[in-house]
Amino acid sequence: MQSWVTAFTRGDGKTRSATTVLRAYGVLASILDVAVKDRRIPSNPARGVNLPRRVRNKHKYLSHSQVGVLAQNAKKHSTLVLLLAYTGLRWGEAVALHVGDVDLDRRRVYVHENAVEVAGTIHVGTPKTGESRSVPFPPFLTPLLTPLTETKTPADLLFGDGTTYLHQPDRRRGWYVSAVARSQTSDTEFPRVTIHDLRHTAASLAISAGANVKAVHRMLGHSSAAMTLDTYADLFDDDLDAVAIALDEARSNSNVVKM
Repeated sequence: MQSWVTAFTRGDGKTRSATTVLRAYGVLASILDVAVKDRRIPSNPARGVNLPRRVRNKHKYLSHSQVGVLAQNAKKHSTLVLLLAYTGLRWGEAVALHVGDVDLDRRRVYVHENAVEVAGTIHVGTPKTGESRSVPFPPFLTPLLTPLTETKTPADLLFGDGTTYLHQPDRRRGWYVSAVARSQTSDTEFPRVTIHDLRHTAASLAISAGANVKAVHRMLGHSSAAMTLDTYADLFDDDLDAVAIALDEARSNSNVVKM
């Protein structure tokens, strides 16, 4: 089994990515798990082998001003871009929002559905973690979301015509990639960001604004706060310096004997 993993990783004269290898391995290991359960084999020989590790790409984050530029260049989709960048909703969660899921008074959106596109067909199910959640949005979004709710019923979809789920824009010629291109034209340092990077941006902006790990974990709908820490460990590096400075200030304000 170890030989198979090694050969698959470096087979055909090229090195396959860790993600490709792990997916293939996962399918095989699952099949063998069933074989063990059915008592076809005494144990699963796939378990315990050495596997390649994924190299996590560095996240891309936008600043407040860059989010504003991107939203402006997104034109009629500007409110959707801002909602994604300031709430951390997944694309499927945002386009699955109904008017009745938006509480303009409390400034909350209630996430309980996820519209996932597979081979051009949209399938509606529960959020990725299987749990509903309430996500706050900043006050400046209220006047932008209000017009989207005024002419629709609570059962209508918030974005689009109210009845048809929005498809993800084409990655080569869609409105989103065009908005990024226009943003890069006006700002040479504007990064090439995907729609999912807006979720990372929301985490970055929340943490820089002082939100704690638990709050960010609940906002993003992660399975645990530990997952949030692991995913955005780079955003908490500066916190270590802040802790040291805070400890120094606390010591200075106390009656500790100076050394």
